[in-house]
Amino acid sequence: MVTNRTEDARSARVVALAGGVGVSLLVMAALHLTHVISGGGPPYDPDSAGVAEAVIGVVLLAAVYRMRRSPDRSWGLMLGSLAFAVAGFVVGMTFTVKSGTAVDVAYHAIGLPLLLLTLAMHLKRERERA
Repeated sequence: MVTNRTEDARSARVVALAGGVGVSLLVMAALHLTHVISGGGPPYDPDSAGVAEAVIGVVLLAAVYRMRRSPDRSWGLMLGSLAFAVAGFVVGMTFTVKSGTAVDVAYHAIGLPLLLLTLAMHLKRERERA
């Protein structure tokens, strides 16, 4: 049996992880868009990477905000946001592995498993509620 305390703890972990990745995406976006992180070759483009990271970061942080205010009513929004972020990281990884910088490869190698873990935790929360 899952108690409200267990649900609240799991929601808090999902919010913390998604929020952390969202903030890190905005930092990486700023670093790419200001060309602090640049280099690599085609098809890698720091400006495109920065825009994509900013969009994904804002989407994740919007879901985090909503989840903090109303966890039960924002489950689907968080699910969609996490799926969008995972897809974005997979696309980003394909560009990064081909011609990105070591920083970008390391960031994706850390961020993608964190997003997958967060997604799994979020799905587990709903499965246990049912």
